Amino acid sequence: MASDPLLQVAFAACGVFTVALGLVHFAMPWLLDFDGAIPTDGEPLRPLNLLAFSYQTKRSDIRGIAQIMNHAVSYALVTIGVLDLLAARWLSTWFAPYLLGWIAGWWFLRAATQHNMGSRLGDRLVAIWFSLLGLFHLAVAVL
Repeated sequence: MASDPLLQVAFAACGVFTVALGLVHFAMPWLLDFDGAIPTDGEPLRPLNLLAFSYQTKRSDIRGIAQIMNHAVSYALVTIGVLDLLAARWLSTWFAPYLLGWIAGWWFLRAATQHNMGSRLGDRLVAIWFSLLGLFHLAVAVL
């Protein structure tokens, strides 16, 4: 299966798209103006209460968490893209179905959470595209 030329092209296309998306995501805090969208001035936020532990959350904490999560997603995207670009080297291994299943799950999770961005046509198209990426990886995993 790893030597199928059409499959290699499909993985290469997925890989290039995903690496590019991951690299763009590293710039999202700047592109989406996180600093303007999440101001550090304003009313105090409610504290984070976990059992006996209480932490007074600041707005800068929320901005920081958004940036940390964004960069973690960027790192995951670049990694998935590189794995797709190198798929011919690992598709015939014993762990390929598990890795493909994990990647499919990642894309399905990303598609399912797209509604958090809104319900515009573009949001729905993005969710469909990410679902298709998940279906592709899942199909290769089970075939």
